[in-house]
Amino acid sequence: MSGAEVSLDHLFKVFTMPEGKDSKLAQIEQHLSDNLSDFLSQHVVTKVKSLEQIEKHFSKSSVPEEPEFVSKHAEDLLDKLVANSVNTYSPTFIGHMTSALPYFHLPLAKLLVGLNQNLVKIETSKAFTPLERQVLGMMHELVYKQSDDFYNTYLHSANHALGAFCSGGTLANITALWVARNKALPATTQFKGVAQEGLAAGMMHYGYKKMGIISSKRGHYSLSKAVDILGLGRQQMLTIDSPSQRLSPEKALEVGRQYQQAGNKVLAIVGIAGTTETGHIDPLDELADVAKELGCHFHVDAAWGGATLFSNEHSQLLKGIARADSVTLDAHKQMYVPMGAGMVLFKDPNDSNTVRHHAQYILRAGSKDLGATTIEGSRNGMAMMVYASLHIFGRQGYELLINQSIEKTKTFARMIQSHPDFELVTPPTLSLLTYRVNPEEVQLKTKAQPQIGHAINMELDKLTVSVQKQQREAGKSFVSRTRLQTEKYPDQAITVFRVVLANPLTTETDLQNILDEQIAIASKTKIWKKLCFKHKKAS
Repeated sequence: MSGAEVSLDHLFKVFTMPEGKDSKLAQIEQHLSDNLSDFLSQHVVTKVKSLEQIEKHFSKSSVPEEPEFVSKHAEDLLDKLVANSVNTYSPTFIGHMTSALPYFHLPLAKLLVGLNQNLVKIETSKAFTPLERQVLGMMHELVYKQSDDFYNTYLHSANHALGAFCSGGTLANITALWVARNKALPATTQFKGVAQEGLAAGMMHYGYKKMGIISSKRGHYSLSKAVDILGLGRQQMLTIDSPSQRLSPEKALEVGRQYQQAGNKVLAIVGIAGTTETGHIDPLDELADVAKELGCHFHVDAAWGGATLFSNEHSQLLKGIARADSVTLDAHKQMYVPMGAGMVLFKDPNDSNTVRHHAQYILRAGSKDLGATTIEGSRNGMAMMVYASLHIFGRQGYELLINQSIEKTKTFARMIQSHPDFELVTPPTLSLLTYRVNPEEVQLKTKAQPQIGHAINMELDKLTVSVQKQQREAGKSFVSRTRLQTEKYPDQAITVFRVVLANPLTTETDLQNILDEQIAIASKTKIWKKLCFKHKKAS
């Protein structure tokens, strides 16, 4: 038979019965169960295949007319999709904030999909709603450390929410700033509030020309999306140069005062706890003082670095985070939960009411439906994955994972610094760092003649891009790249390798092999030979 049967009986089987034990889908499931790492090494590899070649597998725009067997489709997925995916589980995939997952998430994911709960309302989630509220309470306590009485009052209150689950940091940041906007333009006797009358009416009522948000240039691009979505305009994203990779409180205060003296309103200051590019942490305590002086909301984007609070040794790096009005966290980063587990937490449980929505058929007033205070409507129960991880790892387990990641990154930094042909660009604060290939004779020549630095950096930029591309295409390992202004090079952005060391399976041997591979690639390039020959000749 060329295709599956088109009948109600066949469709009922698809809903209720698995295929036989010898089917391809059953084999995949068994292989995954037996050895996840082995399955991924065989099926998820970085092949030398262009995106254009892969797109040919997904080029038909019409819906398939006839059904096909699940087992056949599973084979197609292995060949077309899985084989051309990225092995984020690999210990040598160290270029992004996506890492290996603990094995227990596989069977839990099957349970999550099987239950198919919708967290928008209790009628489609029941026990998942109090579970999600408890997880938000646990993370709230980690950040804000309120009393038992506080959590007994607010954890399951129908009239309050300690935060909101969402698919990731972008929606968490937007939610936090949505709340901040509605708090900044509240209802009065003459004005029904921005949520009712709109932004233009709110600005007119309160006498503001413009409303903006302050962050460093290391702020996540979701902040730019937020000012767009909230109707403030992208030009009201007031970013400040930060060659030290940290937002200067003095500069933030100066920018904020000038902005408000011109008849505008600073809606929020956003401090970053773990910048995406370098892992640096803004001076949160001092920024809280600035926000207080400017009379604005203080939000901390801790999507990456928030998990550092699990570590007694390193939690002080986030000193002042408890003073934030709202905090973004991503469990799918350093909490090792599958993708789609972001959170925003509110210090004041009443804040969520500024964005509360109701409907007659759902989200009725007085209900505990979580969808009343979230941007998203239908949502899966990813809180279950966070709940499981919090119990299976415990705080002490997470502390070990965080500590070893930071220590491993410091070790890698020392390896880079001890190699004559590498340059460490941004030393690690958390488990991120940046560096680049820079031949020893070029470094010596640049030190002796600083005036040639600008031209040399342009050549080194080309070298970094070339090495990163070739290493990625070779498929043995992966580091990402970015462009930065630093204290050493304040007047010129340079291209650097960016490394994230969150995978507990990554070893020092893996890191040494990555450096060796980069030097081997670099030394064969025309740029390397040109640089080294030129400066050997000059010296």
